[in-house]
Amino acid sequence: MTLFEIIILAIIQGLTEFLPISSSAHLILPSEVLGWNDQGLAYDVAVHVGSLLAVMIYFREDIWRLAKAWFSSGLSANQTQDSRLAWWIILGTLPAVMFGFALKDIIEIYTRSALVIATTTIGFGLLLWYADSRAKQHKTIHQITWKNTLFIGLAQAVAIIPGTSRSGITMTAGLMMGLDRESAARFSFLLSIPVILGAGLLKTLDLLQSPNVIDWYALLFGAAFSFVSAYACIYLFLAWIAKIGMLPFVIYRLILGTALLLFVFV
Repeated sequence: MTLFEIIILAIIQGLTEFLPISSSAHLILPSEVLGWNDQGLAYDVAVHVGSLLAVMIYFREDIWRLAKAWFSSGLSANQTQDSRLAWWIILGTLPAVMFGFALKDIIEIYTRSALVIATTTIGFGLLLWYADSRAKQHKTIHQITWKNTLFIGLAQAVAIIPGTSRSGITMTAGLMMGLDRESAARFSFLLSIPVILGAGLLKTLDLLQSPNVIDWYALLFGAAFSFVSAYACIYLFLAWIAKIGMLPFVIYRLILGTALLLFVFV
């Protein structure tokens, strides 16, 4: 890849990993529309590392507080707000892990097409609009119940279908469970940490078994630009989401999905 391609793809990954607009829908565009070569497994690992570092550094105080609460009272009968939230993050991660392992090959073979991505981009975009406009949005992140968590976790498992958007579907589910916008976004970001970590580890294992030569120059730039764009995305999204709502992202998804459909059929 050229330096320009490395930077653009890293920025796309960093932004779309956390915005509710689907990373797979955007990462297919450079190869399908511009004819760019596939970035390769090593580069995927690098940009995942960049995104993971961004979300962990941004939420470093939350992670430390939740971990400390879980180890001190998470296994006892007397749960605190933080230890309970730590349990909910674990519970919410399980469906994605189970469905991801069970359906990974099927998803890779049958759903990685521009038509599927366009359809899910539009369909789940409309669902996000419905949830944002109709839900009560009266709960904070510490008022989540195990039933809410399981629903959000099952929704996250649906995100293995390209075009769904992991952050988009978990925020949609959070809003439908009554969370306010900031709490839905914050829980979605915290829930992303074990998922991105797991995906990165799996890709790393695949990379270690690959005979391909690694371009360390591309990996360094990819991780760096992914980190910067992801961190900026999280910061700005949490600062603005309560004011602007989800409608701008819904409109963007509809435009993107329509553009992909035109690309497929025209």
